[in-house]
Amino acid sequence: MSDNVQMTALKYESDRPRAKNPVKIMDLSLRDGHQSLFATRGRTEDMIPVAELMDEVGFWAIETWGGATFDTMHRFLNEDPWQRLRTLKRYIKKTPFSMLLRAQNLVGYRNYADDLALAFVERAAENGMDVFRTFDALNDYRNFETVVKQIKKSGKHFQGCICYTLTEPRLGGEVYNLEYYVNKAKALEDMGADSICVKDMAGLMAPYDAYPLIKALKEAVKAPIHLHSHFTSGMSPMTHLKAIEAGVDIIDTCMTPYAYRTSHAAIEPLVMALLGTSRDTGFDIKKLAAINEILEKQILPKYKHLLDDSKVSIIDINVLLHQTPGGMLSNLVNQLREMDALDKIDEVYKELPRVRKDLGQIPLVTPTSQIVGVQTVNNVLHDTPGERYKMITGQVKDLCYGLYGKTAVPIDPELQKKALKGYPRGEEPITCRPAEVLEPELEKAKAEIGDLAADIDDVILYAQFPVTGRKFLEWKYGRSEPPASVKPITLEDVKKRDALLKKALAGELIEKKADSPVKTANLRTFNVFIDGEHFNVEVDPIGGPVVAVPSASVAAPVATAPAPVQASAQASAQAAAPAPAPVQPSGDTAGTHLLAPMPGMIVKYRKNVGDTVVKGEAIVVLEAMKMENALPSPCDGVIKSIPFKSGDTVAKGASLCVIG
Repeated sequence: MSDNVQMTALKYESDRPRAKNPVKIMDLSLRDGHQSLFATRGRTEDMIPVAELMDEVGFWAIETWGGATFDTMHRFLNEDPWQRLRTLKRYIKKTPFSMLLRAQNLVGYRNYADDLALAFVERAAENGMDVFRTFDALNDYRNFETVVKQIKKSGKHFQGCICYTLTEPRLGGEVYNLEYYVNKAKALEDMGADSICVKDMAGLMAPYDAYPLIKALKEAVKAPIHLHSHFTSGMSPMTHLKAIEAGVDIIDTCMTPYAYRTSHAAIEPLVMALLGTSRDTGFDIKKLAAINEILEKQILPKYKHLLDDSKVSIIDINVLLHQTPGGMLSNLVNQLREMDALDKIDEVYKELPRVRKDLGQIPLVTPTSQIVGVQTVNNVLHDTPGERYKMITGQVKDLCYGLYGKTAVPIDPELQKKALKGYPRGEEPITCRPAEVLEPELEKAKAEIGDLAADIDDVILYAQFPVTGRKFLEWKYGRSEPPASVKPITLEDVKKRDALLKKALAGELIEKKADSPVKTANLRTFNVFIDGEHFNVEVDPIGGPVVAVPSASVAAPVATAPAPVQASAQASAQAAAPAPAPVQPSGDTAGTHLLAPMPGMIVKYRKNVGDTVVKGEAIVVLEAMKMENALPSPCDGVIKSIPFKSGDTVAKGASLCVIG
């Protein structure tokens, strides 16, 4: 830093008066930042280099946990989620930790029983959590009752959320209007909320809607008001300023390398915008710059292969049309790509608001965003002109039954009736608090996992994620070897990968040997296209020119050519994922095959080899985009073979069983 810059910085600090009412800031980089930008793949080891520095900034809180981190850590990173809390607490000692708690959903994708909910919150508090940001996807606060009881008992901060959504381009209308949000805030204060957060997960809040909303909330309740607004649409920095003018108490931001796109606005511009005002944050911009340099140079290079580089723009204005949160949108795109149906994305956008309306105009946030998103994809790919909702997910059935809570408006009665036909719990939806119909889960989970769980934290992890949780515990305790795809990479690995990619793009991947053969007159040139990149390849057949042979006279050979070098960041990311299981089963394959309609993970088989099945009877549960699909038998018969087991990853078109 030059002498002039140092003098300017010193003058800036000495002349800066303390604000009368500074805006408080919660940093989301270590949770929502990497969840939004690179699929929650941030590792604990890459948080430690900045942890102590972030502790010195003066954040109101740092979000370190919750949301998708619990799932992603054990499933894809081979990390114990509980250990992350304990580790980061050793480095961040002054600043409170915050987590995103999905109310009775905890950190999973369904409502869990009361005993499991109480145990989870108690253990989260014991492991180091301070602020429990609690939301329900339907804004049904009956789903808060159990977890709030334990948050208060543990002496922790209960932040109640209102999920912000719209049915019109701007605030107003018959459902989600000012009165709706004010009433929700009053209900949260009545429950004992220590602060109230407006959770704008898709970046839908316009600046001139934020001002009257925050004003109304400040007048209606005494609890501090916290604004969480994603950047996706590009409006959030303007929305932040209008909310600050209206008196908002706390704002969510990210460090610049983890900001923008589908993440959140950056903290640094906000610090400078408020400099010298009555709402000045008081933050030292030099400290923020030092943190950013570490993130930019030492951390982010490890994750650049996971970043979506397919778009130039950092703003997705389409979110104002389809209201799809960034994480949900990337899931939809990846799901369609894996199914070779990316050309259907426009149909998905058109169908999505119809499905949302049919399901009661529910807000689009985990898990309802996945519920609506996966069902929309199912409709686009499987419906026929004469029938909608041909393949209904298990979670849509649960929603129609009432297991997630009460929707803002009634669910379409025809869809509800179809979804609940043959539903195991009954065909008449419930109206009580959802957890009241759920059996206790903790003791059952203890019995199932047995001695593979060393403590209650292991049991709680398994209870929420039985298939992937068991697999993780086997890795953790040396019962099985974790695959290479879940192991961390180093900066040295990144440099080697980049060098290889550079060579491939330059056509220099295979170095010329001293004894290379002389080109002959048979040399042929081919254009090869890989992920939009063009390569010019020369091929010289050995043994004379190639002779075309009529296809009818020979059997088609099996292709054995090596796979092309991954020539894009996106392709590299896909290559790092666990490989799908083979499409064809071994053994006797004569009979009718039940094929996977989409890529996914086998949750469980409901039938065994030798069982008699009738057409339409559920045989296997396949998880896709974290939603479950019960796949029916295509015919009557007896199951002859089942080639996969629980936890296996399968490709689209995989034969899941043979029926004879």
